[in-house]
Amino acid sequence: MLCIAFDFRSLPLEVFARGWPQAMHARPFVVDSGGHVPRIVALNEAARAAGLREGMLLSAAYALAPELVQQARDPMAETSALEQLATFALGFTPAVSLVPPRAWVAEIASSLRLFGGRQRLVARLVEGVRSRGFDASVGVAPTPIAALALARARHSDPVLTLEALPAALETLALEHLDIPEDARTTLAAAGVHTFGAVDRLPRSGLARRFGPGLVALLDRAVARAPDPREAYSPPPRFATRLELPAPVHDVEALGFAVNRLVQELASWLLARGLGVVELSLALSHEPALVRRLDSPQTTARIALAAPSRTPKHLMHVMRERLARLSLPAPVAALALATETVAPLSGRNLRLLPGDEGLVPEVPLIDRLRARLGEDAVTLVVPHAEHRPELATRDVAASPAPKQAPRSRNVRSSQPGPLREPSAPRPVWLLAQPQPLNAVLNTQPWILREGPERIESGWWDGRDVRRDYYVAENPQGEIVWIYRDHRFGTDAGEWFMHGIFA
Repeated sequence: MLCIAFDFRSLPLEVFARGWPQAMHARPFVVDSGGHVPRIVALNEAARAAGLREGMLLSAAYALAPELVQQARDPMAETSALEQLATFALGFTPAVSLVPPRAWVAEIASSLRLFGGRQRLVARLVEGVRSRGFDASVGVAPTPIAALALARARHSDPVLTLEALPAALETLALEHLDIPEDARTTLAAAGVHTFGAVDRLPRSGLARRFGPGLVALLDRAVARAPDPREAYSPPPRFATRLELPAPVHDVEALGFAVNRLVQELASWLLARGLGVVELSLALSHEPALVRRLDSPQTTARIALAAPSRTPKHLMHVMRERLARLSLPAPVAALALATETVAPLSGRNLRLLPGDEGLVPEVPLIDRLRARLGEDAVTLVVPHAEHRPELATRDVAASPAPKQAPRSRNVRSSQPGPLREPSAPRPVWLLAQPQPLNAVLNTQPWILREGPERIESGWWDGRDVRRDYYVAENPQGEIVWIYRDHRFGTDAGEWFMHGIFA
């Protein structure tokens, strides 16, 4: 067994700051405790350089840094961010457990071979966390408690065997373990400050003084007892919100924050084995200006031609859709949610290392709909009709609606799958058939295939009676022509209806 733990020490800060582009991190930014006497609970490096510290009164902080950007702590946003980061880890291992309020731990021994070994797997996890705007300390050890304690202590060297575990934990401070504060205070008064020191104390005495929980924790830390944990499962619907540290006035400046949300969406889709078909992006405006607006938020709905979870694809479509928005007021927060999802199988791995195959491109239809609008693009679909000019329909390029399952005993009124015609059909069908009698009188054409009789439409007043041929004209073009027999079969006019090549 091998576990990895991620401890997000700056989570209260990063749930806001991750929506900032890198250039804006030079501004002093703090998160305060809220209430009547707010104090700083987290701050960035720019604020620390300005002389601010944790625990400082917010009023004193403004005196030192008048340009300070401030947000009140949001525990719900921190919990949501921790769950999103755990969802990302599910793309590498199914055994991920939350350790509130700021950490998760995962079992990775079963995934090492798939991802090319421990170093590559850890590197991909760290890079994925950083790309989502978070920084974490990482611990690797044979047990969950040991991995979590090493992460909290910022112990960068991995512990790979159970034999090496006691030595690695020997000098670890008790504050990095989930020991109640009153128990740590009592142990410190007795001169016990490290894991090794408390682990050498008599078990019976520890259990009588501090209860069986402390003894069980020590045993689980060094694998003397099992440590089963509840595996995290992502919610059935994706919905996330990102509060911006400062209002954004320009749509283009939202691209960085939207990319953060798209990365979270892609992780959720991968963990659930789904692809998104429809999603919505809500831009919430500044509360002070909401009363002057018709709506407190601007909502953009995006529909895809097929299920997808590729971040590049989703981000390209979102960027095109945002370019068409006009903001009535500055944006204070963004919310991304899925409206329709569908099962989407994974991509097969290649045989040779490094052969990842072709990267899927953004479908043209999604790019056009995002840029021009949902109703600006239509699809040409086949229709059950023998007459060629009526054999297609123009429909909106939107995802097919879900159909409820029906009983076996209920016959569907929908037509079955269309059968391909036995005779060839041209790709290019002319809008109106072109008369050929005058042309045929001067230069003969060669009939290659035919005739194919199409006779239909007597019930709607647009009846046809035609014999179709595949022909070659004097220029060498392969075309589709017919002879009209509506007024008899002995004679009839010739028309060209389509072109093959």
